[in-house]
Amino acid sequence: MKLKPASSTDLEAVLSVHQDAFGSLEEPSLVKRLLGDPSAQPCLSLLALKDERALGHILFSRAAVGGAPELSASILAPLAVVPDAQRQGIGGDLIRHGLRLLSKSGVDLVFVLGYPAYYTRHGFRPAGKRGFSAPYPIPEKNSDAWMVLALRSGVIGAYSGIVICAEALDRPEYWRE
Repeated sequence: MKLKPASSTDLEAVLSVHQDAFGSLEEPSLVKRLLGDPSAQPCLSLLALKDERALGHILFSRAAVGGAPELSASILAPLAVVPDAQRQGIGGDLIRHGLRLLSKSGVDLVFVLGYPAYYTRHGFRPAGKRGFSAPYPIPEKNSDAWMVLALRSGVIGAYSGIVICAEALDRPEYWRE
């Protein structure tokens, strides 16, 4: 399997992965909006290919922590793997590769709203318990789905605040788990 930065020429393949994985047009539409949103830049968009077939995609968009302009943050959203390639480690490979690239680029924190059982395997921990609020309130029963991973030591515990997302993600319907 090959992991590569997705380019504008890969847009059709990227959107197809999300359409196949989620079975709706909502995620491909979100991806397209995020890729074109100046407030989401810089984005990290990675594509997983096998024999030139797109099997997975991950997108990290720029975020900020209110009151801490010195921090660099990203939000992982969305991650997709086509159904016939799921449970083969492709999503995990995309996450790990993306986190390595973000760390090298100086990103301090990465946030995600997702399944705790999955994302905790990749080092993410509940963000609310660590002082970071989601852009919109997360119901208490799903609060552990809002997670954070520090890519630089000493950040968790030294900072807290509300996470400010890109304009394309700034809709309450994206913040329900």
